[in-house]
Amino acid sequence: MAAIPALDPEAEPSMDVILVGSSELSSSISPRTGRDLIAYEVKANQRNIEDICICCGSLQVHTQHPLFEGGICAPCKDKSLDALFLYDDDGYQSYCSICCSGETLLICGNPDCTRCYCFECVDSLVGPGTSGKVHAMSNWVCYLCLPSSRSGLLQRRRKWRSQLKAFYDRESENPLEMFETVPVWRRQPVRVLSLFEDIKKELTSLGFLESGSDPGQLKHVVDVTDTVRKDVEEWGPFDLVYGATPPLGHTCDRPPSWYLFQFHRLLQYARPKPGSPRPFFWMFVDNLVLNKEDLDVASRFLEMEPVTIPDVHGGSLQNAVRVWSNIPAIRSSRHWALVSEEELSLLAQNKQSSKLAAKWPTKLVKNCFLPLREYFKYFSTELTSSL
Repeated sequence: MAAIPALDPEAEPSMDVILVGSSELSSSISPRTGRDLIAYEVKANQRNIEDICICCGSLQVHTQHPLFEGGICAPCKDKSLDALFLYDDDGYQSYCSICCSGETLLICGNPDCTRCYCFECVDSLVGPGTSGKVHAMSNWVCYLCLPSSRSGLLQRRRKWRSQLKAFYDRESENPLEMFETVPVWRRQPVRVLSLFEDIKKELTSLGFLESGSDPGQLKHVVDVTDTVRKDVEEWGPFDLVYGATPPLGHTCDRPPSWYLFQFHRLLQYARPKPGSPRPFFWMFVDNLVLNKEDLDVASRFLEMEPVTIPDVHGGSLQNAVRVWSNIPAIRSSRHWALVSEEELSLLAQNKQSSKLAAKWPTKLVKNCFLPLREYFKYFSTELTSSL
């Protein structure tokens, strides 16, 4: 694949460049419904595209789309909050970057981009038939990577990264502030503090760590009893702090709450100074060993309620973990599920009595790390199995 020059996708272009297939958006034909309305309303009725939801064509606009000029209605806003940072197992985003849905997706050919676009959005906003032409291209560069900011009616917003952050901070119910995503040329390798469980294998399989990478890139500590702030500061700085309780059935001489308190203590040591814009992420995973009182304490200390991520096979609950994290999309309905406390209690009892070797819960949360591709350098676009 030919190297793609580093371009600033947030910079204003010196001229309009219309992408293939976008030279003419017909306005003379009366539209049918939905997204067919967009071009008609803009071309024939001279309606400002900011007054139209570019995801579905609704005229009931709630706010502005964070990435492209145009409005977004309340239902599409909720869908975007849930899906904009979701990734599939192949390392690419799960849904269209415009409408956050779509059945057939066009994948950006830039090796540093993971975004996708559905045929429907491309045809309705860039030009009829554009999706077919793009699909036939061997190396297509998407609308957030092109040097030109406009393709037909699709106009990339200026400073779209800060617009995306403002969109999430304003519209999301997540109590924690989102960090602004980082342009490719400014991304650095992620520096990880892994407490109790070693997640090097998982991060390497996701492309965040190189095989044989700098030992300073990941610091694994099992017993943190004597670890003080000076130690963490000397090991760091860190971009990601991960910790987990032991799996059920794992022999240990400490109460489950010890892992929570020690994680929270070291998390405070690792945090950037107040006001720092540096992206900083953390995740704490409970393998169903914390009791009700411990869970309440964890939610108070970590300033959010946990999400339950289940492992279901054949309609049967095989495993589950509770997760607290500030990584984008961790609270997406794609990851978590409504599992009753009775089901979790029964699962915990079965696992406790099982004679199978206890395993750490990393498998269930592995793909939750993929949104970090928007913030840190990754060394491989090909994901591998860590199991």
